[in-house]
Amino acid sequence: MRFDIVDLRLFLAVVNAGSITHGATAVGISLPSASERLRAMEMASGVKLLERGRRGVSPTNAGEALAHHAMVVQRQMAQMRSELDEHAKGLRTVIRLMAPTAAITEFLPERLASWMSANPNIDIDLKERQSSEVVRALFAGLTEIGIISDTVNTEGLMLRPFAVDQLVVVASPDHPLAERKTVLFADVVHESFIGLAEGALQENLDGRAQIAGGRLKTRIRTRTFEGICRMAAGGVGLGIVPATVAQSCRRIMKIAAIRLVDDWATRRFSVCTRADDNIAATTRALAEHLTSHK
Repeated sequence: MRFDIVDLRLFLAVVNAGSITHGATAVGISLPSASERLRAMEMASGVKLLERGRRGVSPTNAGEALAHHAMVVQRQMAQMRSELDEHAKGLRTVIRLMAPTAAITEFLPERLASWMSANPNIDIDLKERQSSEVVRALFAGLTEIGIISDTVNTEGLMLRPFAVDQLVVVASPDHPLAERKTVLFADVVHESFIGLAEGALQENLDGRAQIAGGRLKTRIRTRTFEGICRMAAGGVGLGIVPATVAQSCRRIMKIAAIRLVDDWATRRFSVCTRADDNIAATTRALAEHLTSHK
């Protein structure tokens, strides 16, 4: 059996994503190459490692055993990297960080700026992911630091409070909702919306709409929260953005902000790392900085 590190990283990514396509993307290799590697792993091991279905893939019993050992190897590799980091004085280091949309747009820029300015030899590989994906990436060794909401299972992770994010509905001042202070998502799910072109928050909202028994009628998608607010102010439809965004936009445009009172609309974010001692000093320093920021 001859599995290399890329094989193990790929297998973990595929298992965590439940998809060969998404797993291949996570480790940065092509789909044909990923499929060939997985077939070669099954031939080399002599057992079936993945069950392939219409909705994706799942590990067999043998696959679960391989995933466990692959995770151990990943952690050992992380420990090796952390020890080498201590000796690589003056060399450029990259810290991988994953976070949801709101954390990336509203909180991280300011908090990262001062730390990166004080540490010119350290770069940040920042990726936008939903909280559940961040947790899987941490355990798979695909990221060193994650920022997650309080909606996911965090057993085995070390958590530090990061920020509280409140979602609000934004609308034009003459919209019937404009006079209200609070609203439930189920009460507006059938309205016309302005959405984000992509991102973890938009995926979450689309999923919440299905849970509420509907589907968001999205008239147009923009790349920024400010774009959503501008179109909402112009009467195009409703938008859902963090309260901090709405407060900033209300200074420059006429817009109403109505607080979403669903439990999931108030999100308490935490900085998380693996709950072990094999964390590089630079990673630990960044995690502590992110949570001590005033």
